[in-house]
Amino acid sequence: MLHDLVARYGPMLVFINALAAALGLPVPAMPTLVLFGALAAMHPGSLGIALGPVLVLAVCATLIGDSLWFYAGRIYGGTTLKTICRLSLSRDTCVRKTERFFGRWGVRVLTVAKLIPGLSLVSVPMAGAMGTSYRTFVAHDGVGAALWAGIGLALGVALSPQIDYLLVAAGRFGRASALFAVAFLSLYALWRWARRRALLRALESARIDVDTLHALMESGAAPTIFDVRSDETRRLDPFVIPGARFADERELDAIIAAHRPNQKLVIYCSCPNEVTAAWMAKRLIDAGFVDVLPLRGGLDAWRNAGLPVSPLPVEAATSPFPDTPLGGGDPKIV
Repeated sequence: MLHDLVARYGPMLVFINALAAALGLPVPAMPTLVLFGALAAMHPGSLGIALGPVLVLAVCATLIGDSLWFYAGRIYGGTTLKTICRLSLSRDTCVRKTERFFGRWGVRVLTVAKLIPGLSLVSVPMAGAMGTSYRTFVAHDGVGAALWAGIGLALGVALSPQIDYLLVAAGRFGRASALFAVAFLSLYALWRWARRRALLRALESARIDVDTLHALMESGAAPTIFDVRSDETRRLDPFVIPGARFADERELDAIIAAHRPNQKLVIYCSCPNEVTAAWMAKRLIDAGFVDVLPLRGGLDAWRNAGLPVSPLPVEAATSPFPDTPLGGGDPKIV
């Protein structure tokens, strides 16, 4: 039955599955590619189409889906990345690491992005947001899609005896095996969601509102303010709260050495739920700091409240901690 289904609809299923995966739907395409490769090896010439055209279909579907995310990044910039961060079941800090990965390797990362979980989800729209030309994007993303799809099909061919055994075993259980697969995928998605919610609860602590922070700054009792956004995010949104300093959790020892444990610190980011800021605050509290607060709503809340922001000096975009405050020039409302 499965063989007949693949023989009739296999190429179309591969195309639809690859397109859905590229669009960000929770339907991984690699198992489909492996299965098609295995069935092609077990029944050569009977699937009605060679693996080469299927590879082309998978690459085309991936490029179509990725192109939509590319132009979303080009048009909406950092807003697209924030949307991905909200929709993703991965930790927000994983998205941040992906941004750094792209910042280090640039558009070349697209050649391997499909092989690293979560990397493609952020690197594709980031390529558009960073002003990469579409021709360059397609060249690198096409190579990455071909590598990804080719590996999937090749694995299916190489593991065809084992996959054949599994299919025979699944056939004995009939519909129950399909229900088990659906239940397994559902439980996996639920587990990922529960982990994310548990992280948010663990990091949930006191926050400081933008009005309170602004009042402290106006009274002359301004706390030390840390901007913990990644270099790439600050390039996309080159504005900061006046007087803020760049802080990188990778330089935690330098931050601890440069500040008193009783010093009031406020940390902001631009990610949903202030996860990055809360994570940094927790690490500082664990290190002995007693007055560390994430800014509720981060930079977006500050800007939405109509409070002034300062343009980020170009040379400060990648400056290591510690350094002079990031906010250069006259504050402005944007």
